[in-house]
Amino acid sequence: MSSLKASIERLSAQGEVEHDPEARKVFLEFRDQLTQGNIRAAEKIDGRWTVNAWVKRGILLGFRLGVLQEMSAGLSFVDKDTFPARQFTIADRVRVVPGGSSARVGAYIAPSVICMPPMFINVGAYVDEGTMVDSHALVGSCAQIGKRVHLSAAAQVGGVLEPVNAAPVIIEDDVLVGGNCGIFEGTLVRARAVLGAGTILTRSTPLYDLVKGEVYRATADAPLEVPENAVVVPGSRAVKKGKSADWNLSLYTPVIVKYRDEKTDRGIELEEWLR
Repeated sequence: MSSLKASIERLSAQGEVEHDPEARKVFLEFRDQLTQGNIRAAEKIDGRWTVNAWVKRGILLGFRLGVLQEMSAGLSFVDKDTFPARQFTIADRVRVVPGGSSARVGAYIAPSVICMPPMFINVGAYVDEGTMVDSHALVGSCAQIGKRVHLSAAAQVGGVLEPVNAAPVIIEDDVLVGGNCGIFEGTLVRARAVLGAGTILTRSTPLYDLVKGEVYRATADAPLEVPENAVVVPGSRAVKKGKSADWNLSLYTPVIVKYRDEKTDRGIELEEWLR
């Protein structure tokens, strides 16, 4: 991939690429590799997640090269011709249930993934084996979703395409994301965590751990990180500044109330035959 990376970096640095015949050829090769999961916006190396900024630059290059084109894929679309809707076949082994779901070319969706309508998976996303993307769920551009993850109804997973050096939202293996959850701004959710319905995670949101007595925050160099096996629910904390104390106001905050155990596993067990 080194030659492809070098070509993407070179073309991304050029002022004008729209009329360069080589640029589209390079981009289409890049897009195919992205769709097949051979390259990805972030990957885990020696236990640490590393951002591949050149992959993000390649995606942005596609938007620069694209022109509006009418697209017919069940519904009628008008979008950049460089990122059409994916057309799935039986050979892909992805279950896309009828009803208005869509995924862009340039998104890797592994065999055995289930897509419930309506849902959307954006370019650069990586969705690994056995994951379910439920109704009204969003997987944003460059988001990294692990194996056997359940994104429940109306879950919103932000992507983070820009800035190119910023880590995207990452959800590791065996995570359950409850309904109406929102995971944004490069948040990292470690393996086997459980996010209760309505949990919102962002860079500016502290995460309170009632079990360990700690508070987790994002820093300039690292995103907010949800520990492995943590069970997170929506909570609140009192505000004591100004009139807040007089008015008895509180602000939302996510709270770790426990870590996964056998009882938790029984409560969130998913029927394998659904997959």
